[in-house]
Amino acid sequence: MFIVCGEALFDVFSTGPTATGLAFDGRIGGSPFNVAMGLARLGQPVGFFGGIGTGFAGDRLMQALADEGIQPGAVARVDAPTTLSLIGLDARGVPSYAFYGHGGADRQVRAEHLTAVPAASAYHFGSYAMVVEPVGATLRALVEREHQRSVISYDPNIRANVEPNLDIWRATLQWMLPRTHFLKVSDEDLALLYPGQATSTFAHNALAAGTPLVVVTLGAKGAVAYTQAGTVTMPPVSVQVVDTVGAGDTFQAALLTWLAETGRLTPAAIKTLDADALREALAFAARAAAITCGRRGADLPRRGEVG
Repeated sequence: MFIVCGEALFDVFSTGPTATGLAFDGRIGGSPFNVAMGLARLGQPVGFFGGIGTGFAGDRLMQALADEGIQPGAVARVDAPTTLSLIGLDARGVPSYAFYGHGGADRQVRAEHLTAVPAASAYHFGSYAMVVEPVGATLRALVEREHQRSVISYDPNIRANVEPNLDIWRATLQWMLPRTHFLKVSDEDLALLYPGQATSTFAHNALAAGTPLVVVTLGAKGAVAYTQAGTVTMPPVSVQVVDTVGAGDTFQAALLTWLAETGRLTPAAIKTLDADALREALAFAARAAAITCGRRGADLPRRGEVG
């Protein structure tokens, strides 16, 4: 059983001008919600822990949880607006984000909501819910509660237009390193947090801090995994890119699925992954992410599509 923790929101794509303004296409999203959806579609039992509003947009998010088979028992329904992420795409399909979420339901998760979070084999955390309050403090309390008995997965997924103070993102990442068993981070995020620092330098510092598995995604260049035993690289899977929204979340969900399917979803097993296992895991995750890149928005693949 997985519990994914963080924000659920609407990704709002501009579909072009109209006679009276602009047309938009609103799609369910949020990095943690995408990971939960990815796990469910890949056949994993998963629940969601986050704040969801009580209005019509929140009701649609709750319906999405039901549609995808994501367990809603830990959801905190909050009388607050649903965050909107306005997305623009460049010529390569790479997104830029503008968030409208001040006072949003996803930020209003408090310590008392932790009583609804069940025991699980693994907990995934990520994105801006870890660095805005009060939800950030709540999620860090959950990490503290669970990291000695369950797998902790983390993706910083930097959104500087939500929290522009990069020192807060850096402090959160450094706090998470000794409490995280699987860290996935993009090279773009590392460039923001540690400009000029080599990817390998960060990865080896993370290993020394106590994270046994560090995976850095490199966009069109693939991914690289680091453990105490060595380094494994994986080239990208060739695909006609529509956009890259949700690709990193797909990669995360797929690698977690691989760990579960192969009986390695424990802190001890993650520490002993060898090069052959890592190559198999990265290949599976890369195939899944490529499928998402070939579709509009965060439309993550189902298990039968990945092979």
